[in-house]
Amino acid sequence: MQLAYAPLVLILVGLAAYTALAGADFGTGVWELTARRGPRALALRDHAHDAMGPVWEANHVWLIFLLTVCWSAYPTAFGSIFSTLSVPFFVALVGIILRGLAYALRAGAWTRRERGLIDDLFALSSILTPFALGAAVGGIASGRVPVGNAAGNLVTSWLNPTSIMIGAMAVAVGAHLAAVYLAADATRAGAVELVRGFRARALLSGVAAGVLALGGLAVVHYDAEHLFTGLTHGAGLAAVIVSGVAGVLTLLLVWAGRFEPARYAGALSVAAVVAGWALAQRPDFLPGLTVGEAAASRATLIAVLVVVGIGAVVLIPSLSLLFGLVLRGRFDLSRRRESGPPSPTLGAVLLGVLVAGALLAVFGTSWGLALGIALLLVFVLGGFVVLASATATGESDDVRPALTGHGGPGDDDPQSAAVANLGGDGTTAADAVAGSRRIRGGYAMVALAAAAVWILRRLTRAPRVRRRRAPR
Repeated sequence: MQLAYAPLVLILVGLAAYTALAGADFGTGVWELTARRGPRALALRDHAHDAMGPVWEANHVWLIFLLTVCWSAYPTAFGSIFSTLSVPFFVALVGIILRGLAYALRAGAWTRRERGLIDDLFALSSILTPFALGAAVGGIASGRVPVGNAAGNLVTSWLNPTSIMIGAMAVAVGAHLAAVYLAADATRAGAVELVRGFRARALLSGVAAGVLALGGLAVVHYDAEHLFTGLTHGAGLAAVIVSGVAGVLTLLLVWAGRFEPARYAGALSVAAVVAGWALAQRPDFLPGLTVGEAAASRATLIAVLVVVGIGAVVLIPSLSLLFGLVLRGRFDLSRRRESGPPSPTLGAVLLGVLVAGALLAVFGTSWGLALGIALLLVFVLGGFVVLASATATGESDDVRPALTGHGGPGDDDPQSAAVANLGGDGTTAADAVAGSRRIRGGYAMVALAAAAVWILRRLTRAPRVRRRRAPR
């Protein structure tokens, strides 16, 4: 029985991470929609896009994670949920696609009108998606998803008081988290005006989210009494209290200008809400279907846990590195020129790692082969770090006028200035070409190294195979 709950814990962790991280990305759409026109509005939108740039795609990893785990570990519940709630999930999927499309197209906008239209599309899809996902959660929480293929109503299952309330809360909480995160990023970048603007937005949206949460309890009491009972008793009540305390603490930290700790307090508040929902609904997964009954076979559950554990070895360090670089400001445009060139010592070490890894991968057996492959992976990772550093330090005052304040090529000509500043955020055509060449060169180097290792290993194995097969 305990094994049946293990994948559910992983799903809840993924849901909390997706809400706290991707929810903040979606929340930027609210502020972009309210920032209409003018220099301050443009600065706000640019700051939001720059802050999201390194992480917005990585945050969707959690959505894929929780969907695949649910599909594998609880197939009956998964089929019931996604058939009955196919409409809101389709709406959310369209919103995610349009949002990603708008984000990608923004760099190619040539006029302010084009950029404004693209930003509006981005903002609307960023609001539509969390509302649709929240409405789907509301349908599950209120018991409107019965067991069976499309057994529930395709409309009322997600358009009901509880679903609408949770959808609105998802939008409000995302906007609150976005304001807190963006205020912290603006503080690091030294943008005083943006800090003030996002501080006010964080306070207002935090109060609005709190009011919605309190009003939501009344809606749940009227529309889903079993859920209200779970949230106001026992472990569910404890989670609600933790969420409320963390939310108040977030507001106090924002008021005091302590935005970095406010990030984590806000994330804790969201995670407590997710935990409270699960505790209030236990032991049922869906009406009439407990978690134990919904779980797949023991062998499948063990396989899911093993695969997740193996994936975590790669995923967790990668995400930790990414968010560590983001929080330290290593991706900030204003700080890229502060980095020094790659160290020659690092290049020599990577060359030694490549040689040692190639030799072990070609001539080694068992543990030697495994060590050689590991060294080659270290070389690949280190090589891309060097390439990224070289790209960042290859900038000059001539090609980055937006950062240095000095005139750049084509500043007097609007069309040339647009070419020199393709993304509107200091990203120049020269940077794009140089970075693209370095990345292509890195991939070519990795491909050639892999091909050489494979060929050499085949050549060295051929004589040994012939000797074993030769008659004695």
